[in-house]
Amino acid sequence: MDIAKEFDHYMAYLVQGLGHLDRHSGLTGYCTGLMLPLSRKSVEPMAARVDPLHASAKHQSLHHFVAKAHWSDQELLRRVAQWVVPLMDFTAGGWWIIDDTGFPKKGKHSVGVTRQYCGLLGKQDNCQVAVSVSLACNEGSLPVAWQLYLPHVWAEDSARRVKAGIPEDIEFATKPQIALQQIRDLLREGAPHHCVLADAGYGIDYAFRQGLTDQGLAYMVGITCAVVVWPPGVEPLPPKPYSGMGRPPVMPRRTPKRQPVNVKTLALGLPDSAFHNISWREGTNERLTGRFAAVRVRCAGGNVGKARLLPEQWLLIEWPADQAEPEKYYLSTLPETTALNDLVCAAHMRWRIERDYQDLKQDLGLGHYEGRGWRGFHHHATLSIAAYGFLMAQRLKAGSDASGKKNSIERKAPPLPDDYIPRGSPARSAPRGKLDHNAALPPGSRPRNRLGTLPALQLSKSTSTFVTQ
Repeated sequence: MDIAKEFDHYMAYLVQGLGHLDRHSGLTGYCTGLMLPLSRKSVEPMAARVDPLHASAKHQSLHHFVAKAHWSDQELLRRVAQWVVPLMDFTAGGWWIIDDTGFPKKGKHSVGVTRQYCGLLGKQDNCQVAVSVSLACNEGSLPVAWQLYLPHVWAEDSARRVKAGIPEDIEFATKPQIALQQIRDLLREGAPHHCVLADAGYGIDYAFRQGLTDQGLAYMVGITCAVVVWPPGVEPLPPKPYSGMGRPPVMPRRTPKRQPVNVKTLALGLPDSAFHNISWREGTNERLTGRFAAVRVRCAGGNVGKARLLPEQWLLIEWPADQAEPEKYYLSTLPETTALNDLVCAAHMRWRIERDYQDLKQDLGLGHYEGRGWRGFHHHATLSIAAYGFLMAQRLKAGSDASGKKNSIERKAPPLPDDYIPRGSPARSAPRGKLDHNAALPPGSRPRNRLGTLPALQLSKSTSTFVTQ
């Protein structure tokens, strides 16, 4: 089956999850536009390329399909996964990768936009942020869940919620809470229990880590150097004996010689022999190698952690030989028998989701949506993932790693008609006949002297000033 026929077959499979088969045209047109090599993949330029002879009508239909039509993002993402996941090889292991990505914005009306940290810019700025979960294996990965993070200022503003079409059941939730709910929903649908990977923005949240453990999931998450742990061989004393009055004591006791330390202090105190050079995969130019140590610790920081003695887990430390102190820290509940090489490979599998975001933004227009509503934002992202899923499936069938060339499928945009004018451009000037200044005046008209130039218009003090908004 050639690529065009397989794409049609893929679209026919996805459209069954949209509620109405008459949405096949919108689905196919939108995904086709996202896969074309266009510099801007908002609705109008895509419509002009997908159907150049009926650009205006196509623009209206695609806009309705993405911004107004009622169809389920979750159902479409589920069908994308059903198409792609069977092609993924999990014999060497699988991972759930959690992360968030930002979309810089100029205005303040797009749903969820506010001044917050934007990973794309590496600083606080005006942007939208969405949380996603990807399913990954060694050969590739696929986003399977996606939700916009709704800041407090939006969640508590009823007028803005109504205008942006935010569903009533969407309340404020932190990014770790959103991710944890996405994982719960996936498991409820029968998803496998793979190890969860996340950066320090999620890993420092004790409730997030405990929530994963409660779901029966192992994790490998980044943490900051300030996280406090009980070092190997050091544990608090048992709680005070129960006196028979009030609640039984549960907080472990500390002494001057039995104190937890932050992970940076622990790492600096380890001997050089604890660190080993480990390679985890081939990079662009050479094999990626680093210096690592792994020790068994118990978390001790925070009020929750003090209330009871937590189980042991791995602390993985990455300390480049040319740096004065460690660079990264990870906590993991992978089995105690896990080899150091496997811990390192798991910790660095997060690059897959970064590649997802890169491909989705650079090649499939993930950040190009210009609407302001909740439904359109999520529909556009879902359709970008649908287009990405087809390309991922083709690479997996070809047996090529998803880290290889992205443009394995040649995509050409049809030319625009010669008379095409995009919206917002100055309209064509209407043809006008030559003005005859010597023409006879109509009967009853009074002649007046004509100056060579028109006098400047004088505005009176009472004239209102035009204000642009």
